[in-house]
Amino acid sequence: MTRLRPPLTFALLAALAMVLGACSDSAESPRSDTAEAEAATDPIRISVLKVQPHRVVVYDELPGRVSARRTAEIRPQVNGIVRSVIFTEGAEVLADQPLFQIDPAPFAADVEAASAVLARAEADLVNATVKHERVQALMAAQATSAAALGDAKAALAQARASVAEAGANLSRRELELAHATIRSPIAGRIGQALTSEGGLASVGAATALAVVQQIDSVYLDVRQSSIRREQVEERLDGSRNEDTGALPVQILTITGKRYEFPGKILFSESTVDPGTGSIAMRVEVPNPHRQLLPGMYLHARVASAIYPDALTVPQQAVRRDPSGRAQLAVIGDDNSARTRDVELGPLVERQYVVLSGLRPGETVVVEGQDRTGAGQKLELVPYQLSSPKTQI
Repeated sequence: MTRLRPPLTFALLAALAMVLGACSDSAESPRSDTAEAEAATDPIRISVLKVQPHRVVVYDELPGRVSARRTAEIRPQVNGIVRSVIFTEGAEVLADQPLFQIDPAPFAADVEAASAVLARAEADLVNATVKHERVQALMAAQATSAAALGDAKAALAQARASVAEAGANLSRRELELAHATIRSPIAGRIGQALTSEGGLASVGAATALAVVQQIDSVYLDVRQSSIRREQVEERLDGSRNEDTGALPVQILTITGKRYEFPGKILFSESTVDPGTGSIAMRVEVPNPHRQLLPGMYLHARVASAIYPDALTVPQQAVRRDPSGRAQLAVIGDDNSARTRDVELGPLVERQYVVLSGLRPGETVVVEGQDRTGAGQKLELVPYQLSSPKTQI
């Protein structure tokens, strides 16, 4: 009897363990089912945005090149040998500032000769005047003939004409002497001197002596596709009530940096280039620091359309169906999300302009559209815009 006790004891312990395990499983099972049910009823957090109308400006980024506001080629008006170059290359020059000095000696001699001719003509005029007065006195006393009086009048008129001719010739010689000093017609920055002391300045030369460019403000000539302009006009359908040409033009450098001074559109051509199908526009840009130089390649962000009361949604809020139609998840009165087809306009600063399918004050889902199932409780979290909307 003593040997049979250990196996019996082990059997009793095993049976007791099985009973306790079954009781434990039956006790934990309701708790697990309750936790799962509670987890299934937790609301889903989604990001939403309440849309409100606001002003949106659509820009086209157009490339172009810089040109000087005014350009003056410095050319001689008289022939001669350059005696001196009296400016610093690359410096700012003033209007009427001397730049080159042509040897003035030949022109000074011509002025002296013309002065002498004028003096002789004036002496002849005095003589002709005295003769005319004498003949008039004799004619009054009937001591001379009418033919003599006519000759005296003709001589006087000829003497006066000679004086006028000599005076004009003197003025021309004095003008040539003044042109021996070549001056700048405009204020601006002068470039390289294309001649030096001892060089020949010729009126008919193909090359200018220097070039002066006024660049305190510059022009940026850009071109816009005529197709793009037609698309914008069709989209707005005459509802535009502001002039896009009156808005400032944002200038971007070749590296994409924004230039500190905005430009303005001076004019837009009324004809389309048949070769490129584009329309030329000229933008005036302030350049007080002389940072923009003629020939530089820049980009201009030109306003092409204005939506005064636009509804916009972030780019990530838009979904596409299999056919490619744009859709938004809109929160209804019962706090549930419903998919709605919409018509989209341009993308501005990562936000789509909604042309139709959405009303002011409605709330759209921005993030979490895939978790808005039927009957699912939703926790609406306001969406934080990562960048400000484009408004001017």
